Amino acid sequence: MNVKVDRINSELQRQISIIISEDIKDPRIGDAIITVTKVKTTPDLKFAKVYVSVYTKDNNKEQQKESYDTVVRSALFIRNELKGRVKMRNIPELHFVLDTVEEEGSKIDEILKTLVIPPAPQEDEDK
Repeated sequence: MNVKVDRINSELQRQISIIISEDIKDPRIGDAIITVTKVKTTPDLKFAKVYVSVYTKDNNKEQQKESYDTVVRSALFIRNELKGRVKMRNIPELHFVLDTVEEEGSKIDEILKTLVIPPAPQEDEDK
């Protein structure tokens, strides 16, 4: 059963990415890049959490929020589009979650870059 859910998650991720990038024609998304990072479907296939990352020029938080909200409002449209693209008896109800893992990783990288590492003590070669 786990393999089946994994395959479904993978296909849903692929199809939702295509729908968001090609079929949603909402100007509120603007030049934002929206990436579906992961889909987790419940074992009964009734619900699916769709994790999305939103990238904008200059890391504009307001534009990111507006783009994410637009995708959330488009959940029913996306689900209806999936009906024709994915061969499943019932398409799961989609719940979108903003995935900020990569952003948090970038912050940690910046913090690590600012740390000063003391030089390692050198051993005397004369001994």
